[in-house]
This record gives sequence, C-alpha cells and structure tokens, in this order.
Amino acid sequence: MAKQLDGKTAIVTGASSGIGTAIAKELTKEGANVVLAARNGEKLVEIAKEINKKDKILCVPTDVTKQDDVDSLAKRAKKAFGNIDIYVNNADMMGSSRVTEGDVTNWDQMIDINIKGVLYGIHSVLPDMKVRGSGHIVNIASDSGFEVTERLTVYCATKFAVRAISAGLEKELANTGVRTTSISPGMVETPLSSKSPFEEGRKKLAPVDIARAVVYAVAQPDYVNVNEVLIRPI
Repeated sequence: MAKQLDGKTAIVTGASSGIGTAIAKELTKEGANVVLAARNGEKLVEIAKEINKKDKILCVPTDVTKQDDVDSLAKRAKKAFGNIDIYVNNADMMGSSRVTEGDVTNWDQMIDINIKGVLYGIHSVLPDMKVRGSGHIVNIASDSGFEVTERLTVYCATKFAVRAISAGLEKELANTGVRTTSISPGMVETPLSSKSPFEEGRKKLAPVDIARAVVYAVAQPDYVNVNEVLIRPI
C-alpha cells in the first residue's frame, strides 16, 4: 500500500533527540527518505538503528551554526537520494534569556542556532526547490514566539524571528510552488523541559504530537499550504 510520502526526501535538523527524532521517525513511517542532522553523530547512528530502514536513512553530523556544514548537508542528501523535497528546521537552543543577566555568550549561541541556523538551512535548499517549482520548508518555532515570558526574553525573541522569517518567506514564495510552514509547539516533554523547575506538575505535549503536525502539513496536496500551526497542551 502506498504511503503519503513515498519517494520524498526530507532533511531534519536537531534530529538527535526529542522533537527532531520523533519527526524523523514519523516521516520515515510515511515512506520518506530521511536525512538525520545534528552535532552528535553517534546519537544519530543510534536513532538510525531504531528506525531500522537502512536504505531510507542517512546520518550527517552537522553544526547548523556553520554555513559550510549546512551546505554540505544538503549536498550529501541530494547525492544520496536526489531532490530534497522537505527541509525541517528543528535544531533549537533555549539558554539564559533574561536581558538583565547579560549572558552574551548564551545569547550568541541562541541567535546562531535558532535564527542563523534556520536561514542557512533555507538557503541551502531553496534555489533547487524554486527551479523545480516544488518543495516544503518547515520551521519549528514555539508558542514563545507569540508571547514573551519574563525569564525567556531572548529565547522568545529568536522564536518571534522564526515566525517572521516563515511569514515573510511564504509571501516571497507565492506562486512558486514552494511551500512553507511554521509550527509552534507549547511545552513538550523533552530532556530540556523535564529539567525545568517552572513546568513541574504540568501535562506536556509528546514529541510525536509535533511530528504528526509536520506530517499533516507536508502531506497536503500541492495546492494546499498550511502556513502556521500552533499546538498547546490543554
């Protein structure tokens, strides 16, 4: 029986844990070839073994803060599977975010990963997508891109930026056949959130909830563009 994404190829950044791992697994279940990208190459290999579809998985250790790394990721994916149909910008960092604390090092890291990493990813695949007149960019933002939390000022700023990039890109790509989707999760049960003292006792989303939203967006007919999805726990 044919699956929704048979013949498609997707790149997922931040694929070594949490939401990224779940996205990679769900895309593979739907028939896609999936390129796993993250800094931890050993962890990527472990996840590839869990997925257990050797001919449909490629692991590429990647630092999204380095444009050369991201460009190389796209080239290796294209060499292995042909055209890249889906690019999921999922790599993310939540660091010290109060402006009053002045943790410039953390700010730089968040900006490099959460904003510049997204732009590098888009840049690496968009020219080919535009030439083909098809493709899908999925940016994982956050509900922190809708409302600023006092303790997360800088992090929220990066996620506002991801939503702005997504909204602007959607306008730039009108009538090109290339689609873009911004997905904004609320608190998700990940290693990061489980250590947060601010979220104790609150029911969180599961990573697979976000992964299913990605599949929903990218599996729509070519004339349907799901621009933005906001997902929060009840």
